[in-house]
Amino acid sequence: MIIKSDDQHTTYGEVLNWASSFLKHKECDPHISEWVMKELFDWNTTQLVTMRNHPIKKDQKDRYVSAIEACSTGMPPQHVIGHEWFYDRKFKVTSDTLIPRPETEEWFDRYLKMLPDRSLSVLDIGTGSGVLAISHKLERPQDEVTAVDISSAALKIAEENAGSLEAEVIFMISDLTEEIDQSFDLVISNPPYISQDEKEVMDASVLLHEPHLALFAEDNGLYFYKELAKQLPRVMKPSSLIIMEYGYQQGKKVKALFQNAFPESDVEIWKDMSGHNRAIYVTLQSTKGGNNDGNN
Repeated sequence: MIIKSDDQHTTYGEVLNWASSFLKHKECDPHISEWVMKELFDWNTTQLVTMRNHPIKKDQKDRYVSAIEACSTGMPPQHVIGHEWFYDRKFKVTSDTLIPRPETEEWFDRYLKMLPDRSLSVLDIGTGSGVLAISHKLERPQDEVTAVDISSAALKIAEENAGSLEAEVIFMISDLTEEIDQSFDLVISNPPYISQDEKEVMDASVLLHEPHLALFAEDNGLYFYKELAKQLPRVMKPSSLIIMEYGYQQGKKVKALFQNAFPESDVEIWKDMSGHNRAIYVTLQSTKGGNNDGNN
């Protein structure tokens, strides 16, 4: 099917079918067509179904076709539309920030359910678009949340997201904990952890459109964990928690780093929905909790 801009009777369903075929022809995921239509027109899944036989307005058709053409070049649909969802909230994302992943949302949800009722001071290191810090603050308004990043461009996006979602988060430019002069009950982080050697097997759209500063780390992807293992003892309260994402093959090494940095702590490995090691959970001294899901 060829989409003509002057066709007055094209339906949403016909345009959707064209988009799916067009993306498949371009060797892109055809399911992008449905996601883009829902997000572009602010629809839910039910509306996507019920609107299929309705004529599409010309301006909407033009916007949709342009978006699909951009996606066909390999640009992530989240960048084309300008947002992604995290914990049921819409966050602005750009090429200056990582696109939130379901695996991150999974461990975020898990630790939220384990925290004590009392107010906590929280530090998010390498906040990017701010999804962790902002979501935490909105779920636990009683906590004081600080978020840092070395990228001023990323912090600008995070501040925009905090403003649009009405989350009171303190944002600071900092290389890890360099500018931090207080201690915290909880540190969360999703630092860069991909080795430079892995570029050859990565999706081209990630390499071309997401910030390498937030993706790659030296020392086989362990650089930031080694630095944080050195720096975090200075900013942690006696009874506190550290929760960080890492690459699924890095579990033993990351665990050893933090076990050495905090000898009296419990260090656990959390698996993601695919059964891969995904996050490290460090319990310092008296705030013990959680289930040990394996240490390999």
